[in-house]
Amino acid sequence: MLRKLFLTFSALFLVSGTGHAQEVEEKAPAPASVPAEENILYLDLSTGGRVAIQLFSTLAPNHVERIKTLTRQGFYDGQIFHRVIDGFMAQTGDPTGTGMGGSDLPDLKAEFGKFPHLRGVVSMARAQGEDSANSQFFILFYPRFSLDGKYSAFGRVTSGMEYVDKIARGEPPLNPSRILQASIAADNKPPVLPGPATEQSEAPITVDDLNAPLNP
Repeated sequence: MLRKLFLTFSALFLVSGTGHAQEVEEKAPAPASVPAEENILYLDLSTGGRVAIQLFSTLAPNHVERIKTLTRQGFYDGQIFHRVIDGFMAQTGDPTGTGMGGSDLPDLKAEFGKFPHLRGVVSMARAQGEDSANSQFFILFYPRFSLDGKYSAFGRVTSGMEYVDKIARGEPPLNPSRILQASIAADNKPPVLPGPATEQSEAPITVDDLNAPLNP
């Protein structure tokens, strides 16, 4: 009899425990999913259009977060491509335009992933130390596998590479190309495109101009 009562009590306990577990499971909030647009960087370039960059949030999470933070601060808006080497890459992200500047945020610890440095890959520039990346980054014109394991690649161009190819070359360029606006796709900012070149209108020639004495 006691054994029967014990088994019955145990069964009730298991049923009650199972029901409680199900209740807790039902009440537990589902993990929030990050929209795809949150990891797409737009660069509106003075070369004529918008460049879309897929950010590698799983391969270089800290670098992606830094780029997104600075982008939303407007840090990159108006910055020039200060170092552009034909057949290699275009570098930007320095507010001084000299290659010696950066943001006020601390430098980042390297995230050397396994993604190769292909054409269109976007990677962080750094000083001699591996953990010295801050705000500057470069976009590759051509593959450069010698950079693998030495620089933190955090994204790749998925559209608009033709505008990257038009970036003016030089160190620094004589007439540098620039980022008109950087934005995250999730923020839905409309593109900022370069306006048409303004032509200087010539003043009409008058009779007095024709009769004016010639300057030696």
